Amino acid sequence: MSTFDDREHAFEAKFAHDAEMQFKAEARRNKLLGLWAADLMGKSGDEAQVYAQDVIKSDFEEPGHEDVYRKVSGDLGDLADETTIRTKMAELMAEAKAQLLSEY
Repeated sequence: MSTFDDREHAFEAKFAHDAEMQFKAEARRNKLLGLWAADLMGKSGDEAQVYAQDVIKSDFEEPGHEDVYRKVSGDLGDLADETTIRTKMAELMAEAKAQLLSEY
């Protein structure tokens, strides 16, 4: 293999790794968000875990995170406004990434 081929494969591997890490971080953020929202709704234990899984699944409806926001916002109703939910999503994304980095 030439140096160019080696570099190409290295870039492809890095891209695949970065995409996988982003997917894992978003899934973890969604779980943390679901647990946070479940707590606001008075859910705990298995009920909270089931709700968190529903939030994770909602992310597969369309690209981006608006589907997750709509799910949580609709379920929370008056318990949290848009700014609160979006701020929490951003905070939890940072937390999810930090958790993943500490595991590797």
